[in-house]
Amino acid sequence: MEFKKSPDGGWGWVIVLVSFFTQFLCYGSPLAVGVLYIEWLDSFGEGKGRTAWVGSLASGVGLLASPVCSLCVSSFGARPVTIFSGFMVAGGLMLSSFAPNIYFLFFSYGIVVGLGCGLLYTATVTITCQYFDSHRGLALGLISTGSSVGLFIYAALQRLLIEFYGLDGCLLIVGALALNILACGSLMRPLESSDCPLPEKTALESGPARYSIYSEKEKDLEENTNILGKSYGAEETCKSTLASGGRKQESLLLKNPATVAHAKEAETYKKKVAEQTYFCKQLAKRKWQLYKDYCGETVALFKNKVFSALFIAIFLFDIGGFPPSLLMEDVARSSNVKEEELIMPLISIIGIMTAVGKLLLGILADFKWINTLYLYVATLVIMGLALCAIPFAKSYVTLAILSGILGFLTGNWSIFPYVTTKTVGIEKLAHAYGILMFFAGLGNSLGPPIVGWFYDWTQTYDTAFYFSGFCVLLGGFILLLTALPSCNTCNKLLPKPAPSTFLYKVTSNV
Repeated sequence: MEFKKSPDGGWGWVIVLVSFFTQFLCYGSPLAVGVLYIEWLDSFGEGKGRTAWVGSLASGVGLLASPVCSLCVSSFGARPVTIFSGFMVAGGLMLSSFAPNIYFLFFSYGIVVGLGCGLLYTATVTITCQYFDSHRGLALGLISTGSSVGLFIYAALQRLLIEFYGLDGCLLIVGALALNILACGSLMRPLESSDCPLPEKTALESGPARYSIYSEKEKDLEENTNILGKSYGAEETCKSTLASGGRKQESLLLKNPATVAHAKEAETYKKKVAEQTYFCKQLAKRKWQLYKDYCGETVALFKNKVFSALFIAIFLFDIGGFPPSLLMEDVARSSNVKEEELIMPLISIIGIMTAVGKLLLGILADFKWINTLYLYVATLVIMGLALCAIPFAKSYVTLAILSGILGFLTGNWSIFPYVTTKTVGIEKLAHAYGILMFFAGLGNSLGPPIVGWFYDWTQTYDTAFYFSGFCVLLGGFILLLTALPSCNTCNKLLPKPAPSTFLYKVTSNV
C-alpha cells in the first residue's frame, strides 16, 4: 500500500507527542539501569562483567531483533505493535521484582523488556518518518528526547523508590507506569493510503484475498479467476461424463434422497479442500518470493559503500559509547568520589544532556547547508576523545563535565535515522534501519560486559575506557574515509525499488 504525501504537521504533531511519551516510559528504566546495577551488585554478589549483562541485554536485545521488529511494524502497523509491546515492557519490569538470581533478570529484564523497547522504538521512528518529510529531523529529534528525559527523571525516581520501597517495590511501580504506553499507542493513527478505492470484487475474486498477506497487481487477480474457472470447467466435464456413462447409477441415487444429499456434501467438501489447497500453495509461493526479494535487497544495500561503513561505525560506536551510561555511577564510586559530592547523579547529567543533544542535532540536520553524514562523523570523533579522557578524571566535577559531553554527543541517535533515510531512501528505511539496529544491538550487548571484564581483570576502568574510545574513533574514521569522495554518494548509489516489492509498506489500517 502506497502512502499519501507526508502531511508535515497536523496529526503528525500528535504522533510526535505520543511517540515522545512512549520512549519516555519504555526507555526510562533501561537507560537508568546504572542505579539498579549497583543494587544488583550488592544483592546477588556477582562480578561486574556478569551483572552488566542485564543492562546490556535490555538495550541490545531490542536492537538485535530490529529486522524482526521492522517486519512486525511493516506488517501490522505502528498502533497494534505499540499496544502489544507496552504489555511486554510493563510485564517484564514487574516480573523482575520477583527475580531470585541474576540469571532470572537476564530473561525478565534483559530479554522481555529489551524486546519490547525494540518494538516500540521501531514503531515510533517509522510512523514519525511517514508523517514528516521537510521537518523530519526536528520531529525525530523531539521524539528521541523522550528516552533522554526518561533517563534524567528515572535515575532520580528509581533511587528515591529504592530508598522508600526497596528494589522490588521500585520495579513494580516502574512497571505500572509503563502501562501508560497503551494509551499512547491508541493515538497512533496510521497514515491513510493515497490509492483510489478499487471497485467491489466478485465472490471469486475476493476469495483469495482472505488468504493473502500482501497486495498484488490486477494480473494476479485475473490469474486466480482463470485458474478457478478452469477448475469449475473440469468439474462440469466430470459431471457430463458421469451423466452419459452412469445414467443407471444416477437413477438409483434419485430414488434415495439421503444418498443424493450425502453425495452433494462430499462434492462440496472436495471443492472447498481444493480451493484451500490452491490458496495455501499461492501463499507459500508469495512468501518464498518475498524472502528472495528481501535477501536480494539486503545484498543491494551492502553494495552501497556508505551503508556498509555506517553499519561498522554504529557497531563500534555502541561497543564503546554505551558503557558510560550504565557504569558511570560505579566509575565514580571506584574513583573514591564521596556520596556528599554527588550533587546530581552522573546518569541524570548524561540523560538531560542527551536530550539537549538530540534536539539541537535534530534541528541542525534540517539545515540544507549541513551534511548530516559529516555531522554524525564529527560526533563520533569527539566522543572517542572524551572516552579516552575518563581515566584522567578523578573528581566529581571532571566526571560531571565529561558526562555532559558524552551525553550531548550520544544525542546523535536523533540524526541516525535521518542519515539512514538519506543513504537508502524512505522506501527502504525499515529494511536498512532494521539491519543497522541489529549491529547496534550487538554492540550494546557486548560493550558493558567487556568494560566490566576489563575491570575484573585489572581492578581499574582505565584500560576499559581507552579501549572504548579507540572503538568509537575507529568507526568515525572509517565512515569519514568512505564518505569523503563524494558528498552526495549516499543519495545516488541505490536504485529505486521495483514496484512489485511490498515488504516494507504497512499493510494494516488498524
